[in-house]
Amino acid sequence: MNNQRRTPIAAMKQPKDDAAVSAEQNKRKQAEQGKASASNAEARYGMIKQRRQARRQALQVLFEVDIVSHAPGTVVDVHLAEHHPGIQGAEFLRWLVSGVVAHKAQLDQLIHKYAPDWPVDQLAVVDRNILRLALFEIGCPASDTPTKVVINEAVELAKTFGGDSSPRFINGVLGSALDEVFRKLL
Repeated sequence: MNNQRRTPIAAMKQPKDDAAVSAEQNKRKQAEQGKASASNAEARYGMIKQRRQARRQALQVLFEVDIVSHAPGTVVDVHLAEHHPGIQGAEFLRWLVSGVVAHKAQLDQLIHKYAPDWPVDQLAVVDRNILRLALFEIGCPASDTPTKVVINEAVELAKTFGGDSSPRFINGVLGSALDEVFRKLL
């Protein structure tokens, strides 16, 4: 007798029907899409992180420009050399700073209107610049950041850099100014 093992017919590869092939292809596509969506999520998280860093640096740049009157471009370059937030973050930082500097008078009018008890020049420098940043980002038609995110980021900056009452103050002024900012669109 032959010592070779015989493979049962059921275990042998059978040709697959079209439905089985299609189902297998769908599973592969779904797996590839899952990998793609995971990498998209990672890229989105990276962008969010870069923007958060850029907002933080923009506040620091505007603070320095406001206090010492240094040239904004030079201050941005120095901050980017020290802590680079990534390519998208650097572009976002430059956009924020240049936008706030270009629209400073309009932004200060909005702040004055919605915080009438506080003359803009007497506000804490940090609070004033957080408001300018957030109002610019909310009001600029080129911005793709949801309003709630901008307000939340502004409040977080106020918690980190401002005084004890800064977060409430920032949230209140931004909440009051929203309708007008949307209408004007810097």
